[in-house]
Amino acid sequence: MVTRAHDGRRLVEAVATAVGEVPGVAFLRPGLAGRLRATTMSAPRTNGAPTASTSGIRVRGASGTRGARDADGLAVDVFVVVHRGHRAVDVTRAVREAVTRAARTTLATPVPVRVTVTVSGIV
Repeated sequence: MVTRAHDGRRLVEAVATAVGEVPGVAFLRPGLAGRLRATTMSAPRTNGAPTASTSGIRVRGASGTRGARDADGLAVDVFVVVHRGHRAVDVTRAVREAVTRAARTTLATPVPVRVTVTVSGIV
């Protein structure tokens, strides 16, 4: 049985993977736990490759309910850091398209998805 929490976790992981493949994205903005972890050990790895952090992704109901779908669908907030030399507006548009595509292919039932992308830094 697939629970909403499992469905939400799959969505966040799919979104993180999709965002990581967008040209110009350096990384998702790390949360406080990621920053603290970075000071004590290196980034987590799977088969020698760094794993995608999901701390820069928030999923909530479109009307504001955190982590839950509602009648208005889902709202996905993505916070990224962009590589210098890439136009933030182009990266933002590409991230929005990638997240929308990932949500449509991951969710079992089609729901409206609103995507907000925030560029929180340039490196």
